[in-house]
Amino acid sequence: MMSPPERDRRRIADPTWVGQAQGAVNVVGGLWPLLGLRSFEAVFGPKADRWLVFTVAGMLITTGANQVLASRRGDVVTARGLGVGTAATLASIDLVYVPRGRIRWTYLLDAVVEVTWILLWRLAGTSQRRTPALGEGRPRSRAS
Repeated sequence: MMSPPERDRRRIADPTWVGQAQGAVNVVGGLWPLLGLRSFEAVFGPKADRWLVFTVAGMLITTGANQVLASRRGDVVTARGLGVGTAATLASIDLVYVPRGRIRWTYLLDAVVEVTWILLWRLAGTSQRRTPALGEGRPRSRAS
């Protein structure tokens, strides 16, 4: 029988779990400013361009939802691409603009989270291959 810590280590190394977890976190992160802009600004500072906050929020929700769906259907290659790309983009913005004083220091906490997702993807790898989507498969022959 597997011990709980061993089970947790296996789960963290499962690319399907990483994709679903990161996707869910991205959806929640995108919903936060849409549902509670006041609390979002209390943590990350007041925003002059709220349209930009809402744009990024919508993109996080869309990316996160697609990451969850890709993971559920076994398409970990897509889930990983979405996850690593999103995490690298957000971490880069955090690490460039906090030192310049353009965004609040609390974005460094987000950078830590984003780098952690990248490391989890590295640990999980892509041990599962992409499953063809509905309608994909062998090409039909022209001869009928």
